Amino acid sequence: MPESVEVKKISDYLWEIPQTGEMRVPGRIYGDRAIINQLTADLSREWSALRQVRNAACLPGIQKFALAMADIHPGYGFPIGGVGAFDMEEGIVTFAGVGYDCNCGVRTMILPLSRAEVEEKKAELADALYRGIPAGLGSHGDFRLTMREIDELLREGARFAISRGYGIETDIEYIEENGCIAGAKPENVSDRAKERQFRQVGSLGSGNHYLEVQYVDEIYDPEAARAYRLELNSVVISIHTGSRALGHQIGTDYLVKLKRASEKYKLPIREQELVGAPIKSPEGQEYLSAVFCGINCAFANRQAIGHLARKCVCQVFGTDADSIRILYDVGHNTAKLERHRVGGREKLLLVHRKGATRAFAAGSPGIPAAYRGVGHPVLVGGTMGTYSFILRGTEKGMEETFGSSVHGAGRLKSRTQALKEFRGERIVGELRTRGIIVRPHSMPGAAEEAPGAYKDVEEVVKVMEGAGVSTRVVRLRPMICVKG
Repeated sequence: MPESVEVKKISDYLWEIPQTGEMRVPGRIYGDRAIINQLTADLSREWSALRQVRNAACLPGIQKFALAMADIHPGYGFPIGGVGAFDMEEGIVTFAGVGYDCNCGVRTMILPLSRAEVEEKKAELADALYRGIPAGLGSHGDFRLTMREIDELLREGARFAISRGYGIETDIEYIEENGCIAGAKPENVSDRAKERQFRQVGSLGSGNHYLEVQYVDEIYDPEAARAYRLELNSVVISIHTGSRALGHQIGTDYLVKLKRASEKYKLPIREQELVGAPIKSPEGQEYLSAVFCGINCAFANRQAIGHLARKCVCQVFGTDADSIRILYDVGHNTAKLERHRVGGREKLLLVHRKGATRAFAAGSPGIPAAYRGVGHPVLVGGTMGTYSFILRGTEKGMEETFGSSVHGAGRLKSRTQALKEFRGERIVGELRTRGIIVRPHSMPGAAEEAPGAYKDVEEVVKVMEGAGVSTRVVRLRPMICVKG
């Protein structure tokens, strides 16, 4: 019989799994009654996000709480939407807290065009983006790299792409970590991982990765919207992808190594992917340096795709490439060293975010100067048939969630379920009647990503705002979606 998990209500939007047994901290879930009821019902399934929150709370060195944002659903070991921060001396780095797609994230770019201008040439732009942005399973980008060049890319991140003519120097200011995280060591990434990436830089890939053209249809926070240079009917391009095959191979390689390390250091292994190593151990440092390589790879990948998207827009509208500005680029599958307050004092922690986005508040270091008065944008993907949102972090979020928030709507149905219930051709046709052009590279892929396979993103965002963790700035409606 499946194991039960007790969940207690703290407030309308916050729930707690009390600390019991081997748990080192309580578990906390941001959700409303409907979200919690769904999670409780899923306890009867083999994969349960609530059990995964409780399991994460048992890991050595975890601080304050094992957290899950409102887009929570089961992942490999850690729930998607999960956040765990670990003490540098006693804590561990765990594979489950990062997953197979290091630094999967979103880049949003602002076009110097209005919604009305884009509508006039929407079909032409959709065709240009479909042809100009490599996407789909095993897709290849423009880059053709040698092993030495791959190593440079893993050390330099987005700067490597810019040095090859993909983008402009001012892009760097609007990328998390300025597009390059320190501590990446390419020698700790296998040749197999590098070989798989030789031709994949500058490609979207498949699954839930996408490129969308969207417009601002509602403004909730005029001050933050002004800081972000967004107006009603502003048009943006959002790119959602990560480190492609290299990140997946890093995960595959280190799953084996971290299993051995878990046994060596006598760490609890409650799920296969919850393996890890003490942060300061040789194994922990090796894995972290490989994760940092994956993070830099993803930054370079989104930089290259952003450049290709600029070219497509310029081709259709005759605009100047420099006039297409990055709003922000932020990851949501990462392990990063950050300073946060614990027990009334500031500590250096290793923060794992698995399907959760950094959401730093106003005044926080490490965010663009133009946004310091309001906090950096939190880019929340919805579905190709509903909405996406841009939020901003709050001081309460800094205290409660280590400056983290949701990254998307969160899946409601598995890919297998979605394929049984939806047909890609029908989804594309229905969205066309609503004025949304979808260009999928795979019709089964479009079915897997049907709007009905996801939670209501408005509900998810409402929870985070109701809890005081992040607040809405603008809502975005889709116009064009290129799917892998």
